[in-house]
Amino acid sequence: MSRDLSSALQLLATLRFEVGPIRPPSEGGSHSLLIRATRNCPWSKCRFCYGLPYERRPFQVRLVDEVKADIDAVELMVSELRMVARELGFKQFDERLALTLITAEPALAYSPWFSLVFNWAASGCRTVFIQDADSPIMRTDRLCEILRYLKSKFPSIERITSYARAKTIFRKSLEELKELRAAGLTRLHVGLESGDDEVLAYVNKGVTSSEHVEAGRKALEAGFELSEYVMPGLGGADRWREHAINTARVLNEINPHYIRVRSLVPRKGTPLYDDYVQGRFKLLSPHGYLKEIRLFVEKLDVDSRLTFDHYCN
Repeated sequence: MSRDLSSALQLLATLRFEVGPIRPPSEGGSHSLLIRATRNCPWSKCRFCYGLPYERRPFQVRLVDEVKADIDAVELMVSELRMVARELGFKQFDERLALTLITAEPALAYSPWFSLVFNWAASGCRTVFIQDADSPIMRTDRLCEILRYLKSKFPSIERITSYARAKTIFRKSLEELKELRAAGLTRLHVGLESGDDEVLAYVNKGVTSSEHVEAGRKALEAGFELSEYVMPGLGGADRWREHAINTARVLNEINPHYIRVRSLVPRKGTPLYDDYVQGRFKLLSPHGYLKEIRLFVEKLDVDSRLTFDHYCN
């Protein structure tokens, strides 16, 4: 292998950019690039989650220049990968190329950044997920600047998505949301969890069912694809019926593009888990989950795609 190729592989093994801990399953199998615009969750008070996916670290909005530097690192990695592939005679990014590169530079096998960018390049650099839990909470002009910079570096991008709290969408003006959409943000993933106000208050979601409806409708009016997440079991054994019926009611009023089911699994270290252990919250039986989901689906009157795309189901 030539000195230039060897230097390129060493460079690929050392390049870094910041990546957050989670993303939706729909942004994994599609080999989405992960770009971190914010760190952690600005709320971290939901009783079923409690910010544990982010180790309860404080929320931070990253500087635009920091995020741009990460995008520059990705651009350099993609450029170097394409050069190396061309020099080695590979016409596509496949397993043979990956094995060849790792054999030549074993450090690449231990680089999650290499793996992420290689898979993204293999899929055509088409989809991006903006991390972490609520990136639209950034100042609209700053997030728009990041989105435009990202698209200028990679014109092949077809879809850019993000998690978003309903409260954030509720507080943003329609004009701001349209600006984000025009800048390239195409899909929002929103944790509805429940449409029952008593359940929402108990789990300390920080948003009401009416605010969920207004936020969802506003997102759709701004032109976004909308994924709403629901959590069977969150009403427990005492309020499963109201939870199912009111969640379907809210979704009927929104009519999002996707409804994604995430059945409740109490997580150690959360207030809800403590309630469960101490007997204040009663879990549904496995058949109880199915009964609730059946009632929920029966009450739906939407054009949405209903998906069960997570292991917890």
